[in-house]
Amino acid sequence: MFGIDALNFPGSGPLWLSVQLAGITTVVLVIVGTPLAWWLAHTSTRWKTVIETTVALPIVLPPTVMGFYLLILLGPYGAIGRWWVEVTGETLTFSFSGLVIASCFYSLPFAVQPLQNAFEALDRRNLEAAWTLGATPVDAFFSVAVPQSARGFLNAIVLSFAHTLGEFGVVLMVGGNIPGKTRVISIAIYDQVEMLNYANAHRLSVILLVFAFLTLLVMFIVNRRWQNR
Repeated sequence: MFGIDALNFPGSGPLWLSVQLAGITTVVLVIVGTPLAWWLAHTSTRWKTVIETTVALPIVLPPTVMGFYLLILLGPYGAIGRWWVEVTGETLTFSFSGLVIASCFYSLPFAVQPLQNAFEALDRRNLEAAWTLGATPVDAFFSVAVPQSARGFLNAIVLSFAHTLGEFGVVLMVGGNIPGKTRVISIAIYDQVEMLNYANAHRLSVILLVFAFLTLLVMFIVNRRWQNR
């Protein structure tokens, strides 16, 4: 009744689309990032540093550069995009599905790194005790590792969601600016600024600013309480 759409707020569509994108991306990243982080935390392969560097690359790589290569990769002639067209008959570029895939690449380090740090800090003796009592590696992971890494999961979820919500360069390159389909809130802000409609740009920007502040505040408070246990 009193939802954002009911209020006819100019950014209600882009805001809801951004929340959907951030939510789906976060779920995918936790599912994909957890085994990757676990492997990185325990592997002794000489390629570990190279893989860690690759995972962390989106943190320092300009969004337009990553967006350009993702546009090529997800395009109808790219390795992933061509396969997608053959299977679904639709293109990944300039679609919501393409935004999800691009966002997963771009926000990957914000999920993997907190989880890897949490897994590396685990007391391996607890896992070994579970194995001694007959638990399978999967049982030990979910009954021992996951509860003890709750802080890492919280950080991964919060950072992945917040980072995806504020994306601009990558989503613009891959998804363009299609109303109701790929126009997320960061692009909507850019549109309002281009039209010199600073009032609407200010309203949309305040939403992201307040959300980012409250998200980090809650994360820091929870982490501090965990530290003081």
